[in-house]
Amino acid sequence: MPESLVNRCRSLPAGSTLCILGAGFSGRRVAALAEALNIRVLTTRRNPDPESRALRFDTDQNVVPTDSELRGVTHLLSTIPPGRDQTDPVLRTMRSQLSQLPLRWAGYLSTTGIYGDTGGAWVSEADAPRPSLDRSRRRLICEQEWLNSGLPVQILRLPGIYGPGRSPLAAVKAGTLKPVHKPGQVFCRVHVDDIAAACLHLMHCSAAGQHPPVVNICDHEPAPSHVMQRHAADLLDCDLPEARRYVDAEAEMSAMARSFWAENRRVSNDLLCKTLGYTMVHPNFRSGLSHCLVEERLMEDPTRSAPD
Repeated sequence: MPESLVNRCRSLPAGSTLCILGAGFSGRRVAALAEALNIRVLTTRRNPDPESRALRFDTDQNVVPTDSELRGVTHLLSTIPPGRDQTDPVLRTMRSQLSQLPLRWAGYLSTTGIYGDTGGAWVSEADAPRPSLDRSRRRLICEQEWLNSGLPVQILRLPGIYGPGRSPLAAVKAGTLKPVHKPGQVFCRVHVDDIAAACLHLMHCSAAGQHPPVVNICDHEPAPSHVMQRHAADLLDCDLPEARRYVDAEAEMSAMARSFWAENRRVSNDLLCKTLGYTMVHPNFRSGLSHCLVEERLMEDPTRSAPD
């Protein structure tokens, strides 16, 4: 966990416990930041290692943490996606448990996909959701379940997430990246460190009485994917093929890939940054990719010295 990230964040009040349901890519980063701030953290996994401190939570098997394991949880973050029945698995299995906890804040990681296609126009939390993809419609159903749960919920809408070990850098180095250009198309994104830091910031805002029900967490600069990929290649001093036209590449794409290209929007973070006063750790992909490169080189060679 970068010291600069830890130093810019504040710990929670003494006696606080943060429970993160689903310790995946984003959940692990939030947990690591919270632990670095000396916050007591609980995490869950479907099948935790025997030596792990993670709690077992498997909604398919209706296996949930016990009341005693959850005792004292004051802050909650759910990263768990919708279930097959289009309902929220956490609320289906744990609603009564959660309602008994002394929760001060409960975050639910959702998607900016619920805004649907805007033809590249800007959208904010004030715009009505118009999801066109089935996975986004399921997310919107779960958002409503959380907002109607009676818990101190805040919906956090995220675009494409990247970070160390999950960026274009690996594909550039492997020579497998095939850039695609679709005129006018942009993608919004967020570095995983901004998810972690923004969650802590929003917990403090909520405690101070600023608790909007929905907040977008994304960087300042929506951009075409091939532009980000070209920058990754420049950082690595690697060659990158010229971007192909989308109309030529579409036939080779999976249905999932085509669905990502089917929507075009710019998502505003004004509520987070201008109203709630959050400063982005990585305001654009250039800053974020540079950080990824440093972190990934440290992972490859732990003897390297991290920059200040």
